[in-house]
Amino acid sequence: MVAFSLTFPSTAWGLESFGPWSLVAVRGVLAALVAGGCLLALRVPLPARRQLAGLAVVAAGVVLGFPMLTTLALRTSTTAHAAVVVGLLPLTTAVVSALRTGVRPSRRFWAAALTGAAAVLAFTVAQSGGALTAADGYLCAALLVCAAGYTEGGRLARVMPGWQVIGWALVLCLPLTAPAAAVALSYEPVHPSVHGVLGLVWVAVGSTFFGLLVWYRGMAAIGIPRASQLQLAQPLLTLVWSALLLGEHFTVAAPLTAVAVLVCIAVTQRS
Repeated sequence: MVAFSLTFPSTAWGLESFGPWSLVAVRGVLAALVAGGCLLALRVPLPARRQLAGLAVVAAGVVLGFPMLTTLALRTSTTAHAAVVVGLLPLTTAVVSALRTGVRPSRRFWAAALTGAAAVLAFTVAQSGGALTAADGYLCAALLVCAAGYTEGGRLARVMPGWQVIGWALVLCLPLTAPAAAVALSYEPVHPSVHGVLGLVWVAVGSTFFGLLVWYRGMAAIGIPRASQLQLAQPLLTLVWSALLLGEHFTVAAPLTAVAVLVCIAVTQRS
């Protein structure tokens, strides 16, 4: 969750040097090279055929869909606003998990999760003047694809190490991300800078590979619904990073919403 909280500020830094399509594609290529190198070095056998469908969902959700949609949203949205909207991800993941795995959390769990989601929704509508923006549309779509990827990854992490789940998902995407990176870089101008390169490296290695590695391991250990609600703390951390790294200023509603969501985390973990 800490690794994920740096994703939006790092993406904003990356957009200083790269176009949105270039950033997403190159991010996927770099992460796949790191993951593929680890898989080769440790001589990990190929995944079983029955696991390929789940890996494809992980790849489509967290390797391609979520990075692409959030990067497009951050062209017009602040990282603080995007972070609070993505505070709906824990509830979305819990719902998808319940539908996919049949796990039924308690009523108190759902009450706390819905309360946190309602706080996020109220913040989003208030910040956009009572109407959803195009960036909010991208972020809502990102929630759905990421929740599906988290759920499938959590299920696979019960039968294979979490780092192999994201590792194979990244490698599966390489035939798409490599040519996409070549095409995007030929059309979108690149303006190298320290911030831009650091942002790219973090979203590729820190968020995409390392972050998901430990995330899937945790989901397998304590269960998808419970683990998903820990991510409610992510918006609060992202608000801190956006202020420290980007110098963004946000209204008092943003941290208040994030704190309200933290209270909901405590309730979901106890229930």
